[in-house]
Amino acid sequence: MGGSLGAKSINEALDKHLDAFDAHGLQLIWQTGKPYAEAGRRRAEGRKNVWVSDFIQQMEYAYAAADLVISRSGAMAIAELCVMKKPVVFVPYPHAAEDHQTVNAQNLVNNKAGVLVRDREALDNLVSTVISLSEDETLQNELKTNIGRFAVLNADEVIADEVLKKLKSGKTGQ
Repeated sequence: MGGSLGAKSINEALDKHLDAFDAHGLQLIWQTGKPYAEAGRRRAEGRKNVWVSDFIQQMEYAYAAADLVISRSGAMAIAELCVMKKPVVFVPYPHAAEDHQTVNAQNLVNNKAGVLVRDREALDNLVSTVISLSEDETLQNELKTNIGRFAVLNADEVIADEVLKKLKSGKTGQ
């Protein structure tokens, strides 16, 4: 996953090493984003182990099907991955404000809740990292357990409580 527009580095890495997925008996759900959709579809043509879409409307199904995830590391992606308890290889977008995606991913990596491949290293290292993780069930289980500890399952209640506190105190921000 590289967001709605896709992620150039992730797409190019997957494209370059697409044969490795088949060679290791792996299936790939490849969300390319619109700019790379046609190239991704052409590259996956005739491959039964690769499904390509520019955008995934029902992410819950993609998450349910996934044993591990490749993702950028924006706040919403991380929140979803924590709730879904998926082992993840993060490829932070390096041009995000104050490099916050790297900070987000590094926090999880430091807590053994994710793996990080830098954007500039993705072309050469992403797919081999994914394959290595796919073959290490012990590490996958450790990552699942640890990322799940960051899940906020009651975000709606937390937000509502904060709004109610502000309303009661008269501090509505207006």
